[in-house]
Formats: sequence, structure tokens, C-alpha cells
Amino acid sequence: MIAKVEAREERGPGWAVFRSLHGGVWLGLGLTLAIILIMAARTELTGEVVVLAAVGLVLLVVVAWLLAAEAARQQLLRLATERQAQDFERLVDVRTRELSELSTHLQDLAEKEKSELARRLHDELGGLLTAAKMDLSWLQSRVTEQPLHVTRLGQLGGVLDEAMDLKRRVVEELRPSLLDHFGLPTALRAHLEHVCRQADLQFEVTMLDEVEALPKEAAIALFRVIQEGLMNVVRHAHARQVRLALTTDQQRYLLMLVDDGCGMKIDDTRFRWSHGLTGMRHRVQALGGRFSIESSPAEGTTLRVEVPRKPVEASAAPQ
Repeated sequence: MIAKVEAREERGPGWAVFRSLHGGVWLGLGLTLAIILIMAARTELTGEVVVLAAVGLVLLVVVAWLLAAEAARQQLLRLATERQAQDFERLVDVRTRELSELSTHLQDLAEKEKSELARRLHDELGGLLTAAKMDLSWLQSRVTEQPLHVTRLGQLGGVLDEAMDLKRRVVEELRPSLLDHFGLPTALRAHLEHVCRQADLQFEVTMLDEVEALPKEAAIALFRVIQEGLMNVVRHAHARQVRLALTTDQQRYLLMLVDDGCGMKIDDTRFRWSHGLTGMRHRVQALGGRFSIESSPAEGTTLRVEVPRKPVEASAAPQ
């Protein structure tokens, strides 16, 4: 675009450039011309006076030409800069949209991989551990003469029990089974109770069963948001009490997580651009919702999520 402007300048300005002069410039040029004409009229019209008047008029025209050319050049540069800024904004919007779509795709892909891994661990590894436990029980029922072997078999049984418990916990972290079988409110309540008991936190839960109609994609996104929020509370907030509320009205679903911890400075770049908050914000925005955090030092933190009902319900069509 600037190249076009330079090309136009090389051809030289035409008479149209005078239209770009400001009214004040025209007024000044008019006054100067009037002064020249008055001085010429009040003196004797000798050859020298005529030459001086002509030279003054020529200089006046040259000055007007230069001013007009400069004004036209500035206008062209301004227009080119504005077009470049608009093109840059459009490019930024396109790239931002592409990155947002890519992030959403990666999050969906990660959830699918977690779900598949959880299923395989539950079915295949769980089946192997169950079979090993049954074989061990069979051996224990038949080995009775050697106490040492019986003790070792008992220890092996304890190891298998721990392995099965570890498998169950890993599967639940990858894909909470309560979410698939009983819906978002039950899964959130169970997760909050489990985390708060482990962290010795008091908790309060307010849930509406109507929210169970949420589609799986929206439910897992909201579950991950609260999961990440609770993790931040346990790690950083030093809170004593946590409150979780999930309500709804005709337009939206409202999810709130409140703690009475140490709080934080919202404008601090360490929190504003953290990957955890960015991931939560993107999950909510991908659902067409709003994500906000209210916090200040020593006054706790409130995490608020609003998700519109209609887009979520529309996405709940059978797949």
C-alpha cells in the first residue's frame, strides 16, 4: 500500500492537490494576495513594480502548491496507515480464531484420549488384576502347610489390592465415571467432598438436579474448570472453607466456586496469564459462556462461570 502511495508521488501532484488545503491556509494565501494587489495598486505602475508583483504572485502560487502537495501526501500516508492497521487487525482476528479453534480441538482430543485410556485401563488392566486376584485366592485356599508361603501370598494379595485401588484412582482422574453415569451435579459433589476431606477443608454445596441435562462435552468442560479451580485453592489459597454452587435459570447455567483464602491481585501478570486460568477461560468461551474471577489479597476468591442454555441444549442432539 505504501508502494502505491510512493508511485503516486513520483508522478507529481496535479491541480487537484489544492482541494486538500485547509481553510485557514486558503485564508492566509488570500490575505497575502490581497496585500500584494493593494501595494501594487497604491504605487505607480512602473516596470519594477509589475515585476515585483508578478514575482510575488508566482512565489505565492509555489508556496500554495507545496503546501497542497504536502497535505495530499500526508493524507495518502494516513489512508495507507489506516488500511494497513485494518488489514493487521483482520489478520490478528483470523489468527486468534485459528488458535482458538486449534486449542478447542486439542482439548477435545485430549479428553477423548483420556476417556479411551480410562476405558482400556478399566477393562483390560482391571480384568488382568481381577484374574490375578482370583488365582491368588485359589492358591491361598490350597497352601496351608507352609506358613512362610502363606504370608508371602498374603503380602502379594495386599499388593494386588493396592494396584487395583491405584487403577481405580487413575481411571477416575482420567474420566470420572460419576460424570458419565449420574451427571455433572453428582460428579462435582463427589469430587468436592473428596478433595476437601483430603485437604481438611470445610465445604458447602448447592446443586440443582436439572443441570444433569447438560451434554457430555459441556459437562466435562465445566467439571475440568472446577477441578482446576479446586486444585488452585488447595495449592495456593490457604483457605479454610470452600463453597460450590450450580444453579440455572431460563437463559443460563451459573457455576460458582468461592473460597475464603488469601486471594490474589487480579492484575498481576503471574495470575492473569497463567496456563491454568487461560485453559479454564478457553473451555468456558468455547461453550459460548463467560468466565470471570473476583479476588483481592486477604479477601478470598470467587470463580464465576456462566454458560448459555440454548447453545448447550442445541449441542445435545444425538450423535
